[in-house]
Amino acid sequence: MSSPGALQNQRDLAAVARLVAGDERGLGELYDRHGTLAYSLAAAILHDGPDAEEVVADAFSQVWRTAANFDPSRGSVVAWISTIVRTRALDLIRSQRRRARMLDRAEALADGGTAPGLGTGAEMADRAVELSEAQVLVRRALDELPAPQRVALELAYFSGLSQSEIAERLGEPLGTIKTRMRSGMEKLRQSLGPMLGGAQ
Repeated sequence: MSSPGALQNQRDLAAVARLVAGDERGLGELYDRHGTLAYSLAAAILHDGPDAEEVVADAFSQVWRTAANFDPSRGSVVAWISTIVRTRALDLIRSQRRRARMLDRAEALADGGTAPGLGTGAEMADRAVELSEAQVLVRRALDELPAPQRVALELAYFSGLSQSEIAERLGEPLGTIKTRMRSGMEKLRQSLGPMLGGAQ
């Protein structure tokens, strides 16, 4: 009998095949199954709900565009989606840092003028509560992982290290790190799906 994870990956592979054939329903299936996890990971990296939503939208757009390039021998569909989300989130952080530096320079040139804050207080408070709850759930799920898996995932998603850099830092073979991250992501998906109301 196949495990739930194997059955899930079979359904995911079928959805990717539909995407490759141009059937957008495959994207809806993947989003329904993994959108909540994708948002939680983006929110944990970015600490900002609207930015996390933007990253998830961009990530699933990339899934649609690059479905034909997915290689199942390199990992599961959920690991592929998570990697895209992580890359997009880190790209956004780098972009924001560049933008912040440019704004700082512009303000200095304008004799220290500052721009007013944007958004209503109630809106920002709602988003802060939603983001805080997601972060608590992600942290709790991470804390339940075996330490080697948790450390590898934290170095990847919070420190922005590549798998090769993680292997070098921990003095472990690259294959071991890949296996730990794949196993850890599978456990996170199983833990966070029910907690955040995602489809399994």
